[in-house]
Amino acid sequence: MAEAAKGPKVSRARGERLETRITADQKRLIEHAAALQGRTVTDFVLSSVQDAARRAIEEHQLLELSLRDSQAFVQALVESQPINDRLRDTVRRYRERTGV
Repeated sequence: MAEAAKGPKVSRARGERLETRITADQKRLIEHAAALQGRTVTDFVLSSVQDAARRAIEEHQLLELSLRDSQAFVQALVESQPINDRLRDTVRRYRERTGV
């Protein structure tokens, strides 16, 4: 009955551990930033690292897509296809809709 008064037990799975050494100045800076946001240092660091990881992945993907797209564009210029009726019709409809 004493257990019920305390509330339900929350079972937390142990996650991986990530350790790093930082300078005293870096620690003070991180603690200050976490306090300003009303968060724990752990929550602040984890959130910041996740955001940085997502940005790095997105930037890599954008660069990769840009390279692939530019290669496809150059290939289309080098190996250009003759204009067909479907393309002419598409251009005509585009000009009608946009007034170009």
